[in-house]
Amino acid sequence: MDAMRKLTPVDQWISAFQAAVTVVSGAPVSQRPDPAAAERASEEDLRVEEKRRAAALMRVNHVGEICAQALYEAQAMATRDEELRGVFRQAAAEESDHLAWTRGRVQELGDRVSLLVPLWYAGAFAIGWAASALGDRISLGFMAETERQVEEHLLSHLDRLPAGDRISRAIVEQMKTDEVGHARTAMERGGADLPLPARLAMKLAARIMTTTAYYL
Repeated sequence: MDAMRKLTPVDQWISAFQAAVTVVSGAPVSQRPDPAAAERASEEDLRVEEKRRAAALMRVNHVGEICAQALYEAQAMATRDEELRGVFRQAAAEESDHLAWTRGRVQELGDRVSLLVPLWYAGAFAIGWAASALGDRISLGFMAETERQVEEHLLSHLDRLPAGDRISRAIVEQMKTDEVGHARTAMERGGADLPLPARLAMKLAARIMTTTAYYL
């Protein structure tokens, strides 16, 4: 954190640009053990249509993690609270693991990540910055609501993933556990409950993103 205090605004934007390049290029690697390691030894053969569906769902999850990286980077930059900056960066580090896991799984299934990754990152960064401009309580509330909606989204994916795809399921289960923890942390730090119109707008934006990312 001391290093962050010494950074000028220009330095911080350079750092943010470097983070964006790392995320968009697919460079992040997981710092935690593979949550699906136990399932890989007995991986089942999936039918072609099952692989295609699983890959599309994991591509959507990968896009969600791209957006999470952008949101937390923007929120960490915008806050003046050094302790809170650390909260956002810790969440980003855990989401970076998700990013590596989902990208790897999409590739294992013989598919590709979204063609619109730079657009997703830029849009999410702008949204994160806008939320932060409304104050730390709103920013934390936005974080909590985002994670709650992601949890719902992951639960729906557990219903839609092929029954035999235990690898993807293990990854999604760990992601869901982490998202619950992030939402709890945000509220414990003083996050505000967002008004219903804001929550509905977030749901609509998420639906557009997930529908598009499923195919593109």
